[in-house]
Amino acid sequence: MPQSHDDLDAVAVRTWCSLALEALGREREAIDAINVYPVADGDTGTNLYLTVESAAAAVEAVFAAHETGSTLPARADAVRAMAHGALIGARGNSGTILAQLLRGMAGVLAESGDAHHLRAALTEAAAAARKAVAHPVEGTVLTVATAAAEAAGATAAGAGLTEVLDAAYEGARTALAATPGQLAVLGRAGVVDAGGQGLVTVLGALLEAAGGRAPERTVRPAPDSLPTAGDCAEADPDGGPAFEVIYLLEAPDDAVARLRSRLDALGDSLVVVGGDGLWNVHVHVDDAGAAVEAGVEAGRPYRIRITHFAADRIRAHREPVQRAVVLVVPGDGLSGLCTEAGATTVLARPGEPPASGELVDAIRRAHAREVVLLPNDAQLRHTAAAAAEQARNEGIRVALVPTRAAVQGIAALAVHEPGRGFDEDVVAMTAAAGATRYAELAVAERQSWTSAGICQAGDVLGLIDGDVAVIGEDVHATARTVLDRMLSSGGELVTLILGEDVPDTLADTLSEHVREGYMAVDTVVYRGGHQAAPLLIGVE
Repeated sequence: MPQSHDDLDAVAVRTWCSLALEALGREREAIDAINVYPVADGDTGTNLYLTVESAAAAVEAVFAAHETGSTLPARADAVRAMAHGALIGARGNSGTILAQLLRGMAGVLAESGDAHHLRAALTEAAAAARKAVAHPVEGTVLTVATAAAEAAGATAAGAGLTEVLDAAYEGARTALAATPGQLAVLGRAGVVDAGGQGLVTVLGALLEAAGGRAPERTVRPAPDSLPTAGDCAEADPDGGPAFEVIYLLEAPDDAVARLRSRLDALGDSLVVVGGDGLWNVHVHVDDAGAAVEAGVEAGRPYRIRITHFAADRIRAHREPVQRAVVLVVPGDGLSGLCTEAGATTVLARPGEPPASGELVDAIRRAHAREVVLLPNDAQLRHTAAAAAEQARNEGIRVALVPTRAAVQGIAALAVHEPGRGFDEDVVAMTAAAGATRYAELAVAERQSWTSAGICQAGDVLGLIDGDVAVIGEDVHATARTVLDRMLSSGGELVTLILGEDVPDTLADTLSEHVREGYMAVDTVVYRGGHQAAPLLIGVE
């Protein structure tokens, strides 16, 4: 169990994020089940989980950057990373509000993590969240946040960090229990507010991380019958807007003020959070295009997500197929190739590996009873395992084949046969991936030590099975050397995946090299599109 702290330092912030993610993972389904406001779409727990997952990943990145040094990150760096991660990864109405709550806290806790600053942080968080919501409603997460801040503020001036946290947590729990009496839709459904329940869970994790006490956390189960989407919008009992629109936005403050007015006239559930030029925009509208156009007028919107509530419900009730393959690909070219083969893909952009939430979304999108998950990256092993476990908790049978490169994933996909038994199919795909050696070419960004010696900036590196094996000056020559080393132990098929800017002449040169030097070895070439490595190589 974490130890009690007198000051919320960087380690405590890291522990808080980890415990909050773990707790939301346990309670996600139960929170989803009580989600009836503002739209009964059953995803509040999931959205909170994905938001905190992004916050936790950002904090871990700060600690990873300090691994080679002898000092820990500063508290300010940790809380700012937490807030930024939540902002860019916020999902849904509840996740967006939580991101603003964390941002409000981070602004104060960056100065100090003592009890006095924690009181101020909770107060600032509650005020910032209310300001971010176009039309605040009592009986929601905003009420719970305000109650937590007021309870913390009422503690004695000399109270320690644990006492302040205890007060905030109990104040939030009390307020949560009262939400059915404040919001009619909750009272009719017989549930507490789902977003408020999520905030109580997050505050409980903070109490455990910094206060050293693990509170008893329970989510009251939902009644057997709950409203469906459209039945619960207070302002429009006949049904709310058709679309949820979310995007990140780079824009100045004055432009965002105008954006709020524009979006408020288009729909409801408007929440705009952030600052310093980066914002997360959430709104429910009937005209999704107009909501995006408003963002374009304000600045640069990206990571745009549009969800049709009715279509989402139709997908949820659609009869699933028996089996699907979900795999991560490093470029859009491979994404198209694998999609044509019937797989569901997740694009790993250069320097931006997918989070477990994206993998879970892809597994759901495949809409199958059985799913084979191919991460195609050794560094995604734990992320993929977490996604697989979450999907299993939702009743989907998931097998994780620990592929470490895209060429292994392609080899596994090539032998996939949905008509045979699940276990037999997984064994065959695992064997095909395991029999495929992989390599890639990269360009050194700076002088450094490698397993093949010292490289200089601009050198071409040939990595075989994840380790630098060849250092060269020329892409063609280095690629030939890598192929020779890989084929020295035998092989039947060479797979070449070319990056977007790599000329076809490289594939021609290497194919001819294989033909002339290795009898009975075939070569296949694919265009990977925009990918980090100029060339990926597989040998089966």
